Amino acid sequence: MSAALTGLFHYHFMQNAFIAGTIVAILAGVVGYFMVLRSLSFAGHSLANVGFAGATGASLLGVPPLLGLFVSAVLAAFGIYWLGLGARYGRRSDVATGAIFSASLALGFLFVHFSTAQANNIYNVLFGNVLGISDTSVLITAITALPALALVLLSARPLLFASVDPAVAEARGVPVGMLALGFLLVLALVVAVAVQVVGVLLIFALLVTPAATARRLSTRPMIELLISVILALIFTWAGLAAGYFTPLPVSFFITTFAFVFYTLVRLANLLARPAQLSS
Repeated sequence: MSAALTGLFHYHFMQNAFIAGTIVAILAGVVGYFMVLRSLSFAGHSLANVGFAGATGASLLGVPPLLGLFVSAVLAAFGIYWLGLGARYGRRSDVATGAIFSASLALGFLFVHFSTAQANNIYNVLFGNVLGISDTSVLITAITALPALALVLLSARPLLFASVDPAVAEARGVPVGMLALGFLLVLALVVAVAVQVVGVLLIFALLVTPAATARRLSTRPMIELLISVILALIFTWAGLAAGYFTPLPVSFFITTFAFVFYTLVRLANLLARPAQLSS
């Protein structure tokens, strides 16, 4: 067993995969928690699909897909904010998010139609390819993730306040609008980075499921945030190990582990509820 685990880190591509996966998992656990708390899951999914359009368009132009992911996701974050989230506390955000989602999905399919020669790049964008991540991509991931993580942690208290009760937060002088825009931009960067690990179609595995599970395991925000990060790390590490020892893709395992654990927690909560009522 120890020899197998030692072999897991013997190859350079696995070292890169674990470094990138760990960075993405920590970032996704933190940002995903606030995303769930702010009810922005649909926005996160939409940003991923915008990233799909950006990545396929970049491949069509011969530009690195990761660059297309970053640029398109950031532009979409501005678009979602100005079209919807700039409204009072973001109550009409779903309309703007849905409009950008549908437009970007259509663009993505159009770019796929014209870029059949780039099938591998498109597949990696859709489903992720963390085992094929390069040294340059690991460096870009770290450079992008660390400032984004620092920004979220430094603004955690006002962001938490604005997420739970934006009206009271605004009355207390918290810049609710600027926090909404800043968080969307950070979320766009996280989505662009996380796509390398789980892909556009499975982005919820790291951004939503750990945070949603954490919120059912605790009622204290900081504990929930910590649980979200721990779960994202466990799912990612377990998925990488399973992908190394089997011929199945890593993103499949990460998604499956996250979904199964979330389902078990939901079932445990449902079973515990009658016991609490009877007592």
